[in-house]
Amino acid sequence: MVESCGTSDLDEAERYLAHRLEEIRLAMVYGVRPTRTFQQAAIKYLEDNQHKKSLKRYIYAFERAIPHIGHLRLDRIHNDTLAQYRRARRTDGVSAGTINKELSCIRRILNLAARVWRHDNGMSWLDSPPLIEMEQGRARKPYPLSWEEQDRLFRELPAHLQRIALYKVNTGCRKQEVCELRWNWEVQVPELNTSVFILPSNEQFQTKNSQERVVVLNSIARRVINEQRGKHAEFVFTYRGNPRKTILNSGWKRARLRASLPSVRVHDLRHTFGHRLRAAGVSFEDRQDLLGHKSERMTTHYSAPDIARLIEAAEKVCTRRPNTVLRIAPHANLTQFGNRPTVV
Repeated sequence: MVESCGTSDLDEAERYLAHRLEEIRLAMVYGVRPTRTFQQAAIKYLEDNQHKKSLKRYIYAFERAIPHIGHLRLDRIHNDTLAQYRRARRTDGVSAGTINKELSCIRRILNLAARVWRHDNGMSWLDSPPLIEMEQGRARKPYPLSWEEQDRLFRELPAHLQRIALYKVNTGCRKQEVCELRWNWEVQVPELNTSVFILPSNEQFQTKNSQERVVVLNSIARRVINEQRGKHAEFVFTYRGNPRKTILNSGWKRARLRASLPSVRVHDLRHTFGHRLRAAGVSFEDRQDLLGHKSERMTTHYSAPDIARLIEAAEKVCTRRPNTVLRIAPHANLTQFGNRPTVV
């Protein structure tokens, strides 16, 4: 087995070698469990799971956890030693849901260390996984935008984010489905004199549910796509010649503050698309297909009439119908006099 000592300093490397040899001797002769740090465990996980579509999420979580717990032995990680990490993430303004996603990555490492990973002497990396409590916080509910709110927000966005936002609110695509959208995914449908994008599910890119997804374009989304043609050889949406890595950046955050919509998330554009489809009377099955939801139906083989029907459905969100949005305050008791939902 080849193992790195993690240093280029000869003296330090020799000390590490001596430590590892003694550790191996104690493990083989006396059954003493060798120690591993969280950082070592995180590296092993990433090396073992290069094929997983969730790898980016784990990398993101580890980058934020390792400064706080990376040096700790696995048997020293528990609720108390995670307190500093939790406080730091709260200070960053991160929601409880995001912290819990990161904690689930940490918990996954500890479970593997206790139940799957083994040292040369057959002992597990960790005796037993600790109970990691999740953050308690109010769940963030979807916030579909009214037309007036959309206008306010889009006016404040820089031009490149305006185009992305307009595309998202007319296709319901997820963030990565926009940021990584490639021209070679566009497929012509000659019978309809139009084209669609087929999002693959392979080593290059994977949709959320690991199924290929067909993205149809209504007239507004098609206009956005046509405006992007010729700007980049590979990616549809770029900024200063580079593909987008994120949408929720400082430009988005400043725009939503100026628009007096401080809590609106990028994902709410997808919720807005779904809300408008439902308000326009689009069937549940067609909404599933347009939003790329996983279903029992075969959704990767469409005929031209199928595509035509979906385009017609997507076109309905281009019409600015009155779309009153009832916003019910959390925990509101609507049976009490005077306690009424907000109407937008």
